[in-house]
Amino acid sequence: MRKPNQLLTSPPFDLYELTLFQFVAETGSFTRAAERAGLTQSAMTRQIHGMEERLGALLFERTTRRVALTRAGRLLQEKVTPILKTTDELFKELQETFNRLPPTLRVGVARSIGLAYLPGYFFAFHRQHPEVQLQVVQRASREIVAALDSGDLDAGLVCPPPHLPRSLRVTHRFADEFVAIVPPQLSLPGGLGRIKDLKKHLSGQRWLMIERESYTGQRLNQWLKGQGWQIDPAMELDSFDVIVNLVSLGLGASLVPHRVLPLYEQRRAVRRLGMQPRFSRELAVVIRRNRRPADQLQAFVTSVLF
Repeated sequence: MRKPNQLLTSPPFDLYELTLFQFVAETGSFTRAAERAGLTQSAMTRQIHGMEERLGALLFERTTRRVALTRAGRLLQEKVTPILKTTDELFKELQETFNRLPPTLRVGVARSIGLAYLPGYFFAFHRQHPEVQLQVVQRASREIVAALDSGDLDAGLVCPPPHLPRSLRVTHRFADEFVAIVPPQLSLPGGLGRIKDLKKHLSGQRWLMIERESYTGQRLNQWLKGQGWQIDPAMELDSFDVIVNLVSLGLGASLVPHRVLPLYEQRRAVRRLGMQPRFSRELAVVIRRNRRPADQLQAFVTSVLF
């Protein structure tokens, strides 16, 4: 057994290196981990190689196609994850309690949630708790779920996966109905709304769709398949706001959440077409379940408007 003073004089790693290791383990890529840490790929590789040399064990299997954890790497990740979470929570609590820094809430918003939604998420909370600093990032829903699971975010506004990690729970759920949109100058007969009519009159349109690998895209494609409607998109994007703007320029048609459209209706940017039957995705506010929410987090989830 190593003596305590040996660990102090020649530690095999520190918290910074453990965090870099966790970035590589989570992303499965030295390149993406380096971007996340603000380092070059070569610097990230040197840091991990130094850890491996001091430990006397390989942490990652490296091939031209992928980076995978070894048995030693899996053991280290299993043990280091709670350490980093606890350290982050302790640092945050010390800052807020003794340095008198304003409390901070880290919120992730899925990129497929349009800008028109954001006032409902943040307005009431900011008015009631102006002392709380909000750090807001926009990412894919799966990235937000992973960041919540790892403790990097406090709350997420996402289209949730079919099964959440056990560490997470949903506090709010919302139904988000979709409509079809086309360029305003497109000539169409009145009374469209039934799926079979939309399929007939929009068959020649280019389609701009949310990316099919997203949780929203997966659900939408399953619903379309059930309606017997095969759409081969000319373009896939991760933002409904971008899709609406491209449709307004006459680049195609799309299916979008109706709550995205109020930002654009005054300009008559697109023409809205209802759908029968309707497609609806679920949006959710997700937080961690393993501890009592901080006061500012509890206030946030109870003030969400939709």
